[in-house]
Parts: sequence; structure tokens; C-alpha cells
Amino acid sequence: QSQLVESGGGLVQPGGSLRLSCATYGFILDRYHMAWFRQAPGKEREGVSCATIDGTTRYSDSVKDRFTISRDYAKNTVYLQMNNLKPEDTGVYYCARLFNWAGCGLTPPTWESWGRGTQVTVAS
Repeated sequence: QSQLVESGGGLVQPGGSLRLSCATYGFILDRYHMAWFRQAPGKEREGVSCATIDGTTRYSDSVKDRFTISRDYAKNTVYLQMNNLKPEDTGVYYCARLFNWAGCGLTPPTWESWGRGTQVTVAS
């Protein structure tokens, strides 16, 4: 049974950094495209970043040049390095495994499964 477990969230001041981790279990990571999305209270889910098995990456305009997605196949883990955090980055961050047909998907229909999320709060 596949499982995704996010960690690394917390409270950080504006301008700070966090690195989120997504430990994967029950499937071979290098066979799947992966993504991060977030959800703030009262808002819809928002795709943040994705990475394909061939190394293609995409970012939403709101995080481009601040966030970096990466994959460590030896550790079966996906990371999201977040720099220069802003209050509007606050939300629960989820790691998602994508459908094989989806490519690098940043929209909900492309996300096959996800974990329970990790809370990120950016505040002074």
C-alpha cells in the first residue's frame, strides 16, 4: 500500500526558509511524477510545484524563483525547499503522487494520492 508522509513545516518569520520532506512508501519513486500543493484556510487547493521522472520541473507563478523541488531516489523522498517565505505562503502543504498520464501537473485532477500534509505558517 502506497503512503506519503509530509514533514518539516512550522512557524517561520517572513523572509525565512523551510525545507519540507515527503517520505514515500510502498512504491518506486522514480516511476512516478510528484508534486506539492497547498491549501490555505478558506481557499482552494493550489498547485505549487511538480517534478517528472525525467527531471522536468514546474512552479506556480506565486513561488517561482523562491521554491525548489527535488527528489532523492536513494531515500525515496521528495523535498520542497522554500526560501524568502511570505505570509501568503501560509497553509497546509501536501505531497502528491501524480497519475502517469498527467506529466508535471499542478491541478487537482492530476493528483492521484497525497499525504496528510504539514502546516506552514509565515508570520512575524
